[in-house]
Amino acid sequence: MPAGVDNICVVIGRTRHKMIQVEIIEASRRGARMIEVRLDFLTKAPDFKRLLAAKPCELVATVRRQQDGGRWTGEEAERTILLRQAIVAGFDWVDLETDIADEIRRFGKVKRIVSYHNLREVPHDLEKIYEKMCKQDPDVVKIAVSAQQPADNLRVLDLLKSPSRPTVAFCLGDMGFPSRILAARYGAPFAYAAFNKERTIALGIPSFEEMKDVYHYHLLNSDTQIFGVIGDPVAHSLSPVIHNAALQQLDINGVYLPFRVPRSGLQSFLEKFDRFPVQGYSVTIPHKEAALRLAKEKDPSASRVGAANTLVQRADGFSASNTDYQAARDSLLAHLELIAKEGETGQSMPFPNLQGWKVLQLGAGGVGRAVAHMLRDEGAQVVIANRTHEKAEDLADDVGCKAATWETRHNIQCELLVNCTSVGMHPNVDECPVHPSYLHPDMMVFDTIYNPESTMLIKEAKAHGCTVLTGVDMFVRQAQMQFLLFTGREPPRELMTKVVRRALSPVAMAVEE
Repeated sequence: MPAGVDNICVVIGRTRHKMIQVEIIEASRRGARMIEVRLDFLTKAPDFKRLLAAKPCELVATVRRQQDGGRWTGEEAERTILLRQAIVAGFDWVDLETDIADEIRRFGKVKRIVSYHNLREVPHDLEKIYEKMCKQDPDVVKIAVSAQQPADNLRVLDLLKSPSRPTVAFCLGDMGFPSRILAARYGAPFAYAAFNKERTIALGIPSFEEMKDVYHYHLLNSDTQIFGVIGDPVAHSLSPVIHNAALQQLDINGVYLPFRVPRSGLQSFLEKFDRFPVQGYSVTIPHKEAALRLAKEKDPSASRVGAANTLVQRADGFSASNTDYQAARDSLLAHLELIAKEGETGQSMPFPNLQGWKVLQLGAGGVGRAVAHMLRDEGAQVVIANRTHEKAEDLADDVGCKAATWETRHNIQCELLVNCTSVGMHPNVDECPVHPSYLHPDMMVFDTIYNPESTMLIKEAKAHGCTVLTGVDMFVRQAQMQFLLFTGREPPRELMTKVVRRALSPVAMAVEE
């Protein structure tokens, strides 16, 4: 049995008593020492004797209204009675919304969580609401509000700096996710995690396994260094999986988080989050070009490419780098060498190269800029097609190659097709950037998307007899280079490859779904 985790409250919400009992036992077996039982999920009246039988750890009773993100549809008077019954029945904790906390007085040894939920916004008078809650005889104050901008995370975390009562405060949704983890740096008494996050317990709530095994929440403290990935969208990213595993392996007190930042908000985000400070960022769609412009220092590869996928904190600002260029080159050439050795192509050179290859590249964004420069440096004949044609023309002029309109991309003859767009990326996994009829056995297809690994383009390419290269190897290589830049430590290369493969495996994906 794994060691217990005292500062993560596992939330269980099922419609049947039997399943709640099963999940309580299983959560405890996995290390949970505090479990919230969402009574509002039950389709029948709660049987407290049954629910509390053989109680393995501390249990929290919660009956959440729909307006607060729950499923309770009955009368408010009935809900109040149910909460009082739960207190008397033997729960260790009870969750009481601030508007009813004064109606239900403390009873026996049952501890009180006084909570406030706002699914729409972070209210302008949040601090006054919090101050009032601290006077309602709470053992813990809980605040959960909906982030509308990245800076909302900071406002909520400010409540934890010098709380008058133990406080759990975080933002809901994927934009608010960082606050759930960063609360540990301020000594929050616990955080919430879902036993099964696919049951829509709450917006943006991580699973218990994620909190323990990816973010290592129970090990974080005020000295923890912060790293992260900036993008929009970013929830699909496996960067937290690979970097947190590497930090843990090398015993570095650090955590790597996903930061969802809207297209126009990068500068404001970097300035406001500098208060921690964040030691380094991976940068993805749509911020790679803006990241380069905002950096104080720029390494030659980033300057030449015109995009940065890495920002590292320096004394006077951020230093920008581009690891996409080298990662794409190493991944592609290693694959060509492998297939040449295996006799899958007509090439016989001992070190295959791209000299003279006819390439159609789709996409002219951050990764597209890096790949296009790399392909031209390797001697390839490149044509770039992009959904916004002006960007394709600008990149083609910069690189010294040709541009084609998106509508005419199927007229371009090529030996290598490279997808640098987001078409086919999770969650839009049924999309393909070219019509399947364009693909043929004499073509090689390289899709820089890694999640999913088998994109629709890769699936169609295999079906049409193409040689294929997925984006996983490139993703791992660029992450390894970033890790070295972030920490100054050699990355655990084998481990980083292993955790990504495990996260993308059909078994792992099935569990996640």
